[in-house]
Amino acid sequence: MIHNDVLRRLRYALAINDTAAISIFKLANYDMEIDYLHAVMKREGEEGYLPCRDKIIGLFLDGLIIKNRGRQEGQEPKVLGPKERLSNNEVMRKIRIAMSYKDEDMIHALQLADFRISKSELSAFFRKPDHRNFKPAGDQVVRNLLQGMVKKHRPDSTVSHRNAKPDDRKPSSGKPNEIKPAKKKGTTHSPKTEKGELNSRHTNAVRESSKQANTSVWGTLPSKKR
Repeated sequence: MIHNDVLRRLRYALAINDTAAISIFKLANYDMEIDYLHAVMKREGEEGYLPCRDKIIGLFLDGLIIKNRGRQEGQEPKVLGPKERLSNNEVMRKIRIAMSYKDEDMIHALQLADFRISKSELSAFFRKPDHRNFKPAGDQVVRNLLQGMVKKHRPDSTVSHRNAKPDDRKPSSGKPNEIKPAKKKGTTHSPKTEKGELNSRHTNAVRESSKQANTSVWGTLPSKKR
């Protein structure tokens, strides 16, 4: 796996800022310059990007081990030569030591990234290369381990849809609120009263229409004899 990605994701998972990162390199007897640190933190293709060498990621992981577990007397971090490489297996082993992870812890971190692995498969990554059960770790394993560490140590960095309120998830019905006409105060009518008023209004209307029938623009017309 590209060491720039390992450094960037590991720093994010453990919330290591620039000052803390420089101090971790210092524990491994390396004076990290801030400009170079920013350059190796960039993604490939970004302006100012520089590849993170095997020596640099190795020193950072060794410094993280010293920070979390203390310095062992008589042992100093090994500085890789120009042609020496740090494999994915070594990266995982150093992360395991620095974080004091047991097999169950690493399996759990991988499960958080939806990556299933058995204990025997995991132990094969930490065998010596000349062991018959040794298995090289692919980029996918390291990537999922780092992703699981983010979810383990920074669970607040991912917002789940389940945290949303029920009202926020329900779409609106789209129907406007119905406005009911307000009732007039002090006016209560029974069905009988309303019926009587309607009959009275009808009678008055008939009488009024009868009057209008006998009225013309020329004056009042004589009523018809029955």
